Amino acid sequence: MQLIQETPDLSAYLAADEAIDHHHPVVRETAARLAVGVADSYEYARAAFEFVRDTVAHSQDSGDLRVTWRASDVLEQRTGICYAKAHALAALLRAEDIPTALCYQDLGVVHGLVAVRFHGAWHRQDPRGNKPGVDARFSLDGERLAFTPDPGAGEKDHPVLYAAPHPAVLAALRAAPDSPHLWRALPTTL
Repeated sequence: MQLIQETPDLSAYLAADEAIDHHHPVVRETAARLAVGVADSYEYARAAFEFVRDTVAHSQDSGDLRVTWRASDVLEQRTGICYAKAHALAALLRAEDIPTALCYQDLGVVHGLVAVRFHGAWHRQDPRGNKPGVDARFSLDGERLAFTPDPGAGEKDHPVLYAAPHPAVLAALRAAPDSPHLWRALPTTL
């Protein structure tokens, strides 16, 4: 699949916004802790990915009723669904000047992940969180995502790399008072 940048301007994939608030002190402090002792931006990106994947609980897996969507809230509360975890990872990577896009899969509902830019190419990463049957890993040598869409079931990868969260995703997150409401309101298309 060929990934398509929403904008040719790479600086858009370093920008802060309301959801990817990488100038927030919680994001900056977390990024600084993760950067200690790392040799290069690739090693930092792997550390940030593993931090979000492994220390921020996916609220559906953990049963947490809270809905987070701002990167700073996700990192502070250590909970969120795929979209929120993608926002947190994007913020941590952008805080260290690593271009990061938001991207999506259609798996019956829209699933969120990120793409990082290294060596002149985009590489999708899925910080959703592992569980039985899910083994996502950071990789620049072939994708190791949580899920592979089944075209026979109407599932697909969306090729667009967004600089900001998709409006349908933000609307669902912002409108949900708790996780049960969010599960019923997840976008099914972009």
